[in-house]
Amino acid sequence: MHVVDGRIAHLGPAPADVRTLDAGGLSITPGLIDAHVHIGQSSDIGPSLRRELSPAEIAADMFTTCGTTLDGGFTTVRDVGGIDAGVARVVASGKVRGPRILQSGPIQCQTGGHGHLAADWEPTADWHDHAIPGLRALSLLSDGPSEVRKNVRETFRRGADFIKMCVTGGVVSTHDKLTDTQFSVEEIAVAVEEAAARGTYVTVHAHNNAGIRNAVRAGAKCVEHGSEIDEETATLMADRGVALVPTLSVVKALLEDSTEAGLPAGTKERVGPVLDGQISALKIARAVGVKVGVGSDLIGPRQRLRGREITLRSKIETPMPALVAATRVNAEILRLDHEIGTIAVGKLADLTVWSTDPLADPDVFGDPEQVEFVIKGGEVVKDARR
Repeated sequence: MHVVDGRIAHLGPAPADVRTLDAGGLSITPGLIDAHVHIGQSSDIGPSLRRELSPAEIAADMFTTCGTTLDGGFTTVRDVGGIDAGVARVVASGKVRGPRILQSGPIQCQTGGHGHLAADWEPTADWHDHAIPGLRALSLLSDGPSEVRKNVRETFRRGADFIKMCVTGGVVSTHDKLTDTQFSVEEIAVAVEEAAARGTYVTVHAHNNAGIRNAVRAGAKCVEHGSEIDEETATLMADRGVALVPTLSVVKALLEDSTEAGLPAGTKERVGPVLDGQISALKIARAVGVKVGVGSDLIGPRQRLRGREITLRSKIETPMPALVAATRVNAEILRLDHEIGTIAVGKLADLTVWSTDPLADPDVFGDPEQVEFVIKGGEVVKDARR
């Protein structure tokens, strides 16, 4: 393979007079893509919201996550709430090691909805004070189409690449249930209209079918989680070209110990059927032709092993489809398939080089120590042999 100016110029032996990287005996895949990350939630969530951590410590945790994500073989991520353009730009500048980042800025949520993580007696008017401009942007609260429009426009002003809305309750929630629907079709449609005006799209956090159908009918183009998707909803998604990004790793982690992310022990009880529900939804969606990507959704300080998402998927649908979902399909969902996601002439040279073939042993996907080299845009950003 010959790389020129960060792009793949030729597949095959490189010219004799260029710098070479010996990958003999190693396995090469396209750079991995995680379509659902929360870099801004790299610190313990509870202490972070209670201001028990300094902005410096929050930033340090976020930048550590950026580096460990890259070292795990992920060259691109889509951050769906918790950072703003400041973080993406500092990584893009090379001042902080990390993957290519597309980000939604603050999540759009309704008062008391998923994403509004305030303590019970915290005045709603104080919620915006948890943001740290240029670093962390948790969520903006909207009630009614006009507020949605204003907040979506504000989110784009801050440099968002796309919009994320919460249209049902969630697992990591303070004031709602998974069965709740949030935002009206009219409110979601306003966000879709504003995103379309900027050539981009809306993705939605959603678990129950009523909320998902509202979002799909309003024009959203991607569903995160989707733990209750049935055949009718999946068929509607397929007909409208709406993708699905299941997130299995975070559910497994919360089932094991939610307190590691700084969340109450009772959070585990809310997880309930979400893991099995997402697995079922994945299979139903696949069967009717929905594009299904890969997202880890890890929160808290333990985000080093995000590749375990691909391991989990490999056990559900075998390693090759899981790898394709984490590369080519995710690139399509991110609308970057003309640049990344496959190893092809003209595309950016994003490569992950493994010491062991992950298709033969999918546990390798979740082990950063198995990643020998990471190449992002033609630059060697990890070399384990040094």
